[in-house]
Amino acid sequence: MKVLNLLFLAIVFSLSSAFTTTVPPTLASTESKIPSLQLKTLDGQSVDIYDYIKEGQLTVISFWATWCTPCKAELDALTDFYPDWRDDYNVELLAVTIDNARGLSKVPAEVTTKGWEFTVLSDVNSESMNVLEFQTIPQTFVVDGEGHVVYAHNGYTAGDEYELDEKLAELAAK
Repeated sequence: MKVLNLLFLAIVFSLSSAFTTTVPPTLASTESKIPSLQLKTLDGQSVDIYDYIKEGQLTVISFWATWCTPCKAELDALTDFYPDWRDDYNVELLAVTIDNARGLSKVPAEVTTKGWEFTVLSDVNSESMNVLEFQTIPQTFVVDGEGHVVYAHNGYTAGDEYELDEKLAELAAK
């Protein structure tokens, strides 16, 4: 009986290791360079994410959707910090909506109602989620002037904006 148990455990272990895969590190966990992303402005113009990433500047990129309450709360909180970040740290803030075509029609009114004064872009096919290897929103990246991801944060809890503020201050001082 003991031999059968050991044989069973050996088979289970062999099978489990045969189906185990190594998950590659995500962009959020490394200092990889952000890939080129084709996005659209709210008036339908095609742009590349690198049109907004400039040398000597930090860029905060927040992925969101109109149906995502934490996303909108995060963007509201970032709105309060953005003027100071722009002046003190030379930061560009991009909000990239992953709303589909139906949801995208609500975005301009949302931006106007909220008074968001940062750049809002769209990715109606959510291709950025695959390319940047994230699954949930809000997802926030900070990239340096060469496009390297230097900070990533997923989700939002009130107060997260203070952590981001500290990180931007630290990065801007380098």
